[in-house]
Amino acid sequence: MARVRRWIPVALWAILISTFSTDRFSSDNTSRFIVPALRWLFPHASMDTIELLHHLIRKGAHVFEYFFFGTLLFRAIRGSGRGWTIRWAASTIALAAVYAAGDEFHQSFVPSRGASPWDALLDTAAAATAVLVLWLLAKWSHARISGSGPGSGAARVMANPE
Repeated sequence: MARVRRWIPVALWAILISTFSTDRFSSDNTSRFIVPALRWLFPHASMDTIELLHHLIRKGAHVFEYFFFGTLLFRAIRGSGRGWTIRWAASTIALAAVYAAGDEFHQSFVPSRGASPWDALLDTAAAATAVLVLWLLAKWSHARISGSGPGSGAARVMANPE
């Protein structure tokens, strides 16, 4: 049962990502809300600048969605294990890439959307970044627990071995 519980957040987040891939969240529809907010925040900005900011916000949403998805995937794949392994990392990135490609394929059937291999690559890179951050956290945590982190006696001796 614990194994299934770890995959529930992954499934819920995947459903949310798929919802964001519908017509309701197309660029034309999000511009109805985002562009007026940007015009209010930046009243002297040109329309080109506003459109660029809208585009960057949308791409930032891709990064956030898949960074969080990668984190959830890694947690589910890791299961009851601790730390970080290359097998867990590769599995996470591969599953995120497959889901991102499937999501883009889905968008190819939505009239107001389009499939973009660049978006799938961005999504995969965001999940891979999450895995990298998790690796850094695991490395930092291990160093802190083992006492070999920066500022510990062992680190000082290694840095100044007189």
